[in-house]
Amino acid sequence: MKKLSPRVWLTLILVGLVGQFAWTIENMYFNVYLYNTISTDPGYISAMVGWSAAAATLTTLLMGALSDRVGKRKLFICGGYLLWGLSTAAFGLVTVENAAKLFPAASAAAAAAVMIVVLDCVMTFFGSTANDAAFNAWLTDATDETNRGRAESVIATLPLISMLVIFGLFDGLTQQGRWSEFFAIFGALVTATGVVSLFLVKDEPELKPRRDSYFKNLVYGLRPSVVRANPGLYLALLAFAVFSVAVQVFFPYLIIYIQNFLGITDYAIVLGVVLIVASLVSVLSGKLIDRMGKLRFTIPAAAVMFAGLVAMYFARGQVAVIIAGCVMMSGYMLVTASLSGKVRDLTPPDKAGHFQGIRMLFAVLLPMIIGPQIGSAVIKGGDLTYVELGVTKTVPTPGIFLAAAVVLLLTLIPVFILKRPANKSQVEISDLGERQKDNTKSSR
Repeated sequence: MKKLSPRVWLTLILVGLVGQFAWTIENMYFNVYLYNTISTDPGYISAMVGWSAAAATLTTLLMGALSDRVGKRKLFICGGYLLWGLSTAAFGLVTVENAAKLFPAASAAAAAAVMIVVLDCVMTFFGSTANDAAFNAWLTDATDETNRGRAESVIATLPLISMLVIFGLFDGLTQQGRWSEFFAIFGALVTATGVVSLFLVKDEPELKPRRDSYFKNLVYGLRPSVVRANPGLYLALLAFAVFSVAVQVFFPYLIIYIQNFLGITDYAIVLGVVLIVASLVSVLSGKLIDRMGKLRFTIPAAAVMFAGLVAMYFARGQVAVIIAGCVMMSGYMLVTASLSGKVRDLTPPDKAGHFQGIRMLFAVLLPMIIGPQIGSAVIKGGDLTYVELGVTKTVPTPGIFLAAAVVLLLTLIPVFILKRPANKSQVEISDLGERQKDNTKSSR
């Protein structure tokens, strides 16, 4: 059993959490900044989300393979975080006034909006290099099948903790229009983490530079022969993709639903309680995931999330929503931890960087395209509206949770295929090893 040192845990938590701060701002605040200060045209927001997702996937594919090629993760993590922070802070400099000075012949608002979209792609390039490609590959290097459940259960809490901290302590800056300070604070924090990483991050001794073709490795994970050679890995990725689609059916509309359908204006309390409970459940479940086996654990974890989604469909009052939300998000965290750990277990150890781009394709790009479209279709079918700034907008309805529950059920198809005897030699051997080691340890 590979024991995780305090240094590894500190790196995992510090570098991982600060990275999630930056991603939370990118996913939840850049569009608000664009809408509130530059342009209300939703086309710009749509373009920003789409181009950013594409940039993240392509960057992870390119830089993950490159980190394998040079045999270094630390270099990409440290350098990436330094530049990631600077590009995050730079968003506060993009204003209509500054755009008018730079492009006097163009529409100032349009020029500023395009600058935001471009800068978001630049920021995503640095962030995906540092976090999606290098940090995730480092985590695969630093853990093994005996402890990834614990590591993943902690990693899974970091996005929720990030949202909790930013909503609770810093959202007031955005409400007051102090966007430059808001971006500067987190930009400085990310850059500082890059400096700290120079002394904290340590590459695994087993990681060696590769001398094979870099350009062939870029498309390595897309080759039919590689898919045939690693059926368990791609089934696990497919399961994670379907699960992520289910999440994206409701998650982008969750706050709007709470505010405009349920009429709960103080959503910070609801989110705060739910995020704290779900994070605690995830951390406490880590040893159970490793002991039970990630694949076996996925089924009851999905059942918990399914029950929470159905409960959210019926929940109306604040207390009922908090209870249903705790069940739903706890299940979400448990499925994330178990499936993420299984994907890492099945990733060839000498090609961890190669497969980070493939992971992004399944976990980010496809779900972010498919999931919101399903949710949007359900919402439009509900035919409820509200008026904001004189514009009539559609109100999310409880149907998004039932739709997500239906999609979630589809996750079980690749999971059950993974459990078939024909796949045991490639898939279940790691779980068997986990249980044997636990039994040996308990008998001593």
